[in-house]
Amino acid sequence: MSPDETPGQAVELLEAVHRDLAATALPLALPGADAARRDIGDALAQLEDYILPRYRSLDAPLLAVVGGSTGAGKSTLVNGLVGHAVTRAGAIRPTTRQPILLHHPADGHWFEGQRVLPSLSRIRGTAGQEPLPASQAGPTPDAAAVSSLVLVAEAAVPQGIAVLDAPDVDSISADNRKLAGQLLAAADLWVFVTTANRYADAVPWRLLLDAASRDIMVAVVLDRVPPGAEAEVSADLQSMLSREGLGGARLFVIPETALDGMGMLPPAAVEPLRLWLRELAADAAGRSEIARRTLNGTVRALGSRVDAVAQAAGAQENAAEVLAGDARDAYRDAVARILEATRDGALLRGEVLARWQDFVGTGEFFRAMEQTIGRFRDRAGAFFRGEPAPAVRVETAIETGLQAVIIDEAANAAEDSDRRWRSDPAGRQLLGPDDLSGTSEGFAEKAAAEIRAWQGDLMELIRTEGQGKRTQARWLSFGINGLGAALMIVVFSMTAGLTGLEIGVAGGTAVVGQRLLEAVFGEDAVRRLARTAREDLHARCLNLLEAEQWRFLARIEGTGGPTPAELAGHAAALRRLGTSA
Repeated sequence: MSPDETPGQAVELLEAVHRDLAATALPLALPGADAARRDIGDALAQLEDYILPRYRSLDAPLLAVVGGSTGAGKSTLVNGLVGHAVTRAGAIRPTTRQPILLHHPADGHWFEGQRVLPSLSRIRGTAGQEPLPASQAGPTPDAAAVSSLVLVAEAAVPQGIAVLDAPDVDSISADNRKLAGQLLAAADLWVFVTTANRYADAVPWRLLLDAASRDIMVAVVLDRVPPGAEAEVSADLQSMLSREGLGGARLFVIPETALDGMGMLPPAAVEPLRLWLRELAADAAGRSEIARRTLNGTVRALGSRVDAVAQAAGAQENAAEVLAGDARDAYRDAVARILEATRDGALLRGEVLARWQDFVGTGEFFRAMEQTIGRFRDRAGAFFRGEPAPAVRVETAIETGLQAVIIDEAANAAEDSDRRWRSDPAGRQLLGPDDLSGTSEGFAEKAAAEIRAWQGDLMELIRTEGQGKRTQARWLSFGINGLGAALMIVVFSMTAGLTGLEIGVAGGTAVVGQRLLEAVFGEDAVRRLARTAREDLHARCLNLLEAEQWRFLARIEGTGGPTPAELAGHAAALRRLGTSA
């Protein structure tokens, strides 16, 4: 898939890569996450500043960026190339710290819009013939980040190539360093300026190695070489370039030369570089080849960068799954403990047991259970009709006891989740200063409301089951609340978890409830009612605690961005695009 054969497909792929990178969030504090976030930012900037503009305009003029170290002589070199002062060390109006782009007047339309470097606004500058006084020529205070690009139409610049004077790559200003990197990343070719005593500095070489990884055309200008040292210094620099994969870079040597009264280099000192740039500009096929070579190399490098982002996204996904699993496990275990507490008879102790005993009566009630069902129904029915309050008190006691269990287990789950997350750097970062080790505000009220809703549904079950003609008289005689209380007691003693004396007290009273319900509805119906009530209670407890666990899960909820596999697919597609003929 070569760019000239399917430019539309290439642009479509690149736009998809840009869209997915912009949507990629790496929120967890994992090793390498910071570097991956920088990779995302750099990749987006290069797509916007260079790759997409170049694919959309393959025939646009080449952009040659002049970069280098502080004091290397970049501005003086650019002035020498056009034959008079045009850089910010010269007479640009307005005088600014903004980068200056020099272009042939006929090429202005390529740069006046936002085709390249769209984040920088455009300022149209003019060139004078007199240099500014030294007090005005230096950098202005670093008050704010540069946000504009000065365009200067200059007939001395050959048509088909533009020259951009970038800030120092090792500037004391962080904004200048960042801008220099941005401009160099937008270049079709680099003119890298260094000096005889600084050509081995680390900062420029990091950028040169980046150029080698992109296969960008590089011209290195070795400035201020002392007389007699040209051969030795240039040979050493050429050897270093070759070792680092830049053996094809053009090397231009400018001897240490006194500037004239206008601060200009002698024309002969820059003539080889000027001639080289003119030859490049005059060769349309050669310009296209340079653009294609840099573009392909940049796209391949982008593929590697996106691959690194995909791996980082995969690590984030795995870490998020671990954290989410910790929270889910804690709350799932809490639900299981709540359900166990409702099965093993534990809720038939204390207040619930007392209220149930008040409801069913004392030994006389149990003796009544041994007599005929008719006599039992009559006596119990009179009891229920005459004293409805005890049944309601059973419901209230059950609500209170069940609410206490639910709150306690929800708090245990929150504490467990908080502890697990704080033992992990990523979890600590997500929690920050927030304490999630207890239940959420209003949880007790929500639990109570859910229990009351469960009890209401249970009463509706009783009412629905008793609609048949044969049982209607029976359930009316016992009362909805009385039968509902009996069903709750049966639900909470289904596994006969009580032992010792409790079997004779709480367990025995549970049998009373079951016998009563069977007398009204039949054995099969009682089993079905109890099972339905238990399943409803399970679902409600599950919903309550899932809402609580969301306090944790919401912090790692995905943003709907691309998956690691999708990013890896983009990386592979970019490598194929970058290696196409």
